Amino acid sequence: MKACILMGSPQKNGNTAELIKPFVSQLEQAGSDLTYITLSDKHIQPCTGCFACQNVAGEYGCVLKDDVAEIIDEMLRSDCIVFATPIYTWFCTAPMKALLDRHFGLNKFYGKAQGSLWEGKQIAILATHGYETSFATEPFELAIRRLCEHSKLHYRGMYTVRNKKGLTSFQTEEATAGVREFALRLLGG
Repeated sequence: MKACILMGSPQKNGNTAELIKPFVSQLEQAGSDLTYITLSDKHIQPCTGCFACQNVAGEYGCVLKDDVAEIIDEMLRSDCIVFATPIYTWFCTAPMKALLDRHFGLNKFYGKAQGSLWEGKQIAILATHGYETSFATEPFELAIRRLCEHSKLHYRGMYTVRNKKGLTSFQTEEATAGVREFALRLLGG
């Protein structure tokens, strides 16, 4: 499996980065080809809603010149796209939200071009949060489920760990075993 992990956290050594370590290790042990992109290192402009991408057949077609085209290329080369993010105010971080808004050019539903460039891709979520799980994560998970339905993607689920004791919350045997099992489930198709 080729996986593209989109790291939404601006904290390179924070909670989400800690949770993702055993996930990445499990995928690597299984021989997966991984691309790990830290979104806070990328220049991601907000979508302007110009619809130019909707008239470009067979490619992403966004007129904005930033790092998103490179990220989209990695996503398109992957079988599974993993949105890894802390939950801030019931949603993903700003860089991830900007990238999600820019997915528009992957679906050609609103102009002369037709079809989806990423139809059939697998989508998964890894999330860290402070509040109780469903209260904290439901809005983001619902948005991703709707994106998957709209784009004909395969939603593979979400694994989350709540921050109760700082970084050590993500180093427990339960958290480590759980995220490894999640990786194995993704590998199982």
